[in-house]
Formats: sequence, structure tokens, C-alpha cells
Amino acid sequence: MKIPVVRGVIDRRILVNYRIKLDVLATLLPSPFRPKPVKGYGIAGICLIRLKQLRPRFLPPLVGISSENAAHRIAVEWEEEGQLREGVYIPRRDTSSRFNTLAGGTIFPGLHHHAQFQVQENGGHYKVQLDSDDDDTHVAVEGTITEAFPDTSIFESIAEVSDFFEAGSLGYSTTRKSNEFDGLELLTFNWHVQPLEITNVKSSFFEDPTLFPPGSVEFDCALLMTGIEHEWHGRPLMKSIAVPAS
Repeated sequence: MKIPVVRGVIDRRILVNYRIKLDVLATLLPSPFRPKPVKGYGIAGICLIRLKQLRPRFLPPLVGISSENAAHRIAVEWEEEGQLREGVYIPRRDTSSRFNTLAGGTIFPGLHHHAQFQVQENGGHYKVQLDSDDDDTHVAVEGTITEAFPDTSIFESIAEVSDFFEAGSLGYSTTRKSNEFDGLELLTFNWHVQPLEITNVKSSFFEDPTLFPPGSVEFDCALLMTGIEHEWHGRPLMKSIAVPAS
């Protein structure tokens, strides 16, 4: 089914980013994806996003819906018709919206899992926690807006990391079929990111030693986006002949 163009506002988006050994990250990816290398590492993370006024493009904002959402993302590249492409592979999506879980694969791409979100925002300080109903995913992030980009990051500046994530606007999400991935591209009308200084971060995914052996993954940086007018455009389904290693 063709996914309609969906319009809305990214009210708040936190990108929590990790740098990971390339060989470890490669084992989590189905073909044709491979990790996009950045100075000898792969980049993966969690997108914690609150969407507002989300609706098919032809409808007015008044009828739009709001929801808290999380996506685990891996920066990838692949070959398509002889051309090198880049984007993100999304092995897991969680949402506060029952509607999103039902509409996954139609209005919204990929398989969505329902989760409970707890959010606190006050004067540039953000605290987001989610626990999925299936007990598979736990995330807790706390941080404050800052002007200083961390010198411990693999990226040299806020401009460099901003360009990196803006280029990865095309995402492919897991579906109920292990060899099929729903495509969705984010088009923003006012892209802007700020550094977020993290004081606490917990992730059941990135702290799982069966996926990431000790020493293979490190927190890198976090970014904040607010008030972003945008559209989501469905892209053709991608099929794979392989599945991620167990």
C-alpha cells in the first residue's frame, strides 16, 4: 500500500548518538545495508521525537494527531542501481499512540510497538523515559541545552554532525516480514540542531552485551531539534535476501 505524504511539526526531537565498532555494527544489518563509516566507526542511536499536527498533507492542522515516538537508528549506506545511497536502518520503533501501532505499514512505515513515555521539559532541560509494553525496550535520557559541542565527539563541530544527520533523511524500517523494509524520507522546511549536554543516558539496546560486546560502543553526542515544519514521504519498499544475524 502506498504511504500518503504526511505533514506536521516536530515539536521536539532528541538524537542520542553512539559510535560503534564497524564490524560489530555490521552484524546487526540485513543486506543490502552496511554501516556508514565515520573516521573508522559506525554511528547509531535513538531518536526521541514528539510529533504534532500530524495528518495527510491535504488535511488542515486542526485534525492532526500528536504522539511521542522513539526510533533506534543505524547510519547506513548501500548500492542501488549502481549508485551509492545513504540513510538509516531502523530495527525498532516505539510509540505512545495506539493508532500508530495499528497504522504501521500503511499511514506510518514499519512495525510500531506501543510504549509508555514519561516526559519532563523545563527551561531547556529535558528528561525522557520510555518502557515498551512488551518489556523489550527501555530508554532514559536527561540533558540540558548547551552552546558547547563536546570535544569528545567523533564529529569536530555542530555543523559537521548537523550535515551528517541531515543527509541521512531516508530511513528503512523493519516490517512483519524479515526481508522487507518500509521506506520513508523526512523533508524539513527549517532544519536546525542544537547540542544537548547529557547527564544521564540508559538504553536496553545499546547496553545489551549480546549485541554490543564490552568496549564496542561508546556514547558520542546528543542533539536537539524543536519546532520543525516537515513532511514524511513514502519511498518504495526494499527487499532483502538476507536477515540480521541472531
